[in-house]
Amino acid sequence: MADWIPAEVITNRHWNSDLFSLVLRANIEPFKAGQFTKLGLEIDGKMVQRAYSFVNPPSDSNIEIYATRVADGLLSPRLHGLDAGDTVLISARANGFFTLNEIPDSEHLWMLATGTAIGPYLSILRESDVWRRFRKVVLIHAVRYSADLSYQGEINDLLERYPEQLIVQPFVSREPAPLSLPGRIPQAIADGMLERHIGLTLHPDQSQIMLCGNPEMVKETKAILETMGFTKNLRRKAGQITMEHYW
Repeated sequence: MADWIPAEVITNRHWNSDLFSLVLRANIEPFKAGQFTKLGLEIDGKMVQRAYSFVNPPSDSNIEIYATRVADGLLSPRLHGLDAGDTVLISARANGFFTLNEIPDSEHLWMLATGTAIGPYLSILRESDVWRRFRKVVLIHAVRYSADLSYQGEINDLLERYPEQLIVQPFVSREPAPLSLPGRIPQAIADGMLERHIGLTLHPDQSQIMLCGNPEMVKETKAILETMGFTKNLRRKAGQITMEHYW
């Protein structure tokens, strides 16, 4: 059972008609970048809860959650409609192992995300450890439409701070978009387009890969990487693929 405490809504930022970010204030326990919490509301006499990753780094006193409104969902439309001063319940204790301390050392770190799954990467990238451990960090964010590419201001700030280390590459699958690649992540890896475009080679000896988002993307990408010699990263046996299914 979640250890529920109240969280006050500071802001509710709507990126487009469905994507939104809640900034909350609550006295939660310390967490690691990449972990997730739970938000809940009592709806028709029942507690409805969902897991959401932290977007903010642990050093930030405010909590930030990135989510999408699901039209027929129970919780997300209510969260989408919250205003400053409203209250939502949050789990005081974070969970999850999609964290940098679970990733072996390597030369390059590839962070692959679809949709709102970019959230935990933004939390990790706003901490100092990732920049000390990896020579290059590649952030790949795949969405359907260019309007779904949220957090561009924050990403540009990171590019300005770490211009020699950070490489950012968006994918937009359903319309042409400047600076974005078309299609899907798995195919772009399979045919070599991603490596050619980024200018780095995906190789087990020098690459750690984090996969987060749509379970189909995670499954397909893992299968393709395994044909290239990559293996799943396990505590009992270190590999190069670390995964988080985002729903």
